[in-house]
Amino acid sequence: MSTTTAVAPLTIQDAELLVAAANRAAEASGVTVSVSVLDAGGNLLAFRRDDRAVLISGETSTRKAYTALQLNSPTADLVEAVQPGGLFHTLPTALDRPLLFLAGGVPVHRDGRLVGSIGVGGGAPDQDHGFAVAAVESLG
Repeated sequence: MSTTTAVAPLTIQDAELLVAAANRAAEASGVTVSVSVLDAGGNLLAFRRDDRAVLISGETSTRKAYTALQLNSPTADLVEAVQPGGLFHTLPTALDRPLLFLAGGVPVHRDGRLVGSIGVGGGAPDQDHGFAVAAVESLG
């Protein structure tokens, strides 16, 4: 008989903390961003859209989060793969949403298991990635 250890899911409170941490990191850099946090099933748990950010940053942050969730990888690690001559340019998704391969999407793990993801949009790609990583690190 085998036993399985339960992993705590990503909660709405966790998601709100992620959004706040990403926003604080962006504000400290003088950048205005939109942030999306998804649970492991791809459900939107928390979202912050800032109208001062780039117009499509809200949709971008959500797509970055979906990409990170679907591939269980930071989107910054995927940028080379989608360039001309890269390993792939498009990838089908079970969520029936197009994937957007720009830095700023980061999976969230707990006890080594994928529990959700965060997407940040509105800054430069390396900035968005840094804001998302800072947010995930703030969860401990």
